[in-house]
Amino acid sequence: MVYTQQFHSPLGTIALASDESTLLGLWFEGQKYFTLPKDCVQEQTPILAQTQQWLEIYFSGEIPHFTPPLAPLHTQSTPFRESVWTILRTIPYGRTITYKEIAQTLACQRGIAKMSAQAVGGAVGANPIALLIPCHRVIGSDKSLTGYAGGLKRKEWLLGLERESTKKSNKKLNDVSF
Repeated sequence: MVYTQQFHSPLGTIALASDESTLLGLWFEGQKYFTLPKDCVQEQTPILAQTQQWLEIYFSGEIPHFTPPLAPLHTQSTPFRESVWTILRTIPYGRTITYKEIAQTLACQRGIAKMSAQAVGGAVGANPIALLIPCHRVIGSDKSLTGYAGGLKRKEWLLGLERESTKKSNKKLNDVSF
């Protein structure tokens, strides 16, 4: 059974989907590739409650120090997309990486000379669990904000939130005296 719920964020409504034990999807409503599974039930589950708590912490400008259980990536897509999404999960809060850097990492992992940054972009855009798998942290090689299934204005807002939170956190560390 697939359960769904909505979360009202500063950037619009977010749809959540889970089974009994893992989060299956998190999308801004209306975003590219947004599809709720057929035959789903709108009902609160422990996984959806935990995901909502994560989102509340995140949108308050804090770093959530837990991650709700996510569906195994291989059950959601192709091996290539899975490898891209695995890299996305390693991007630290408040940091960015380029599509080209991801392509270079994948090429190195596979022992090949080159990988298409455009193919990486397609995989990033198809990420079914936005925010928790932070596809918004991927930018163009020239540091421009390019491509985000939820829209570039949302991407800019999310990166700004993380940048400000990181600045506040660093300031707190600098204010500590021993």
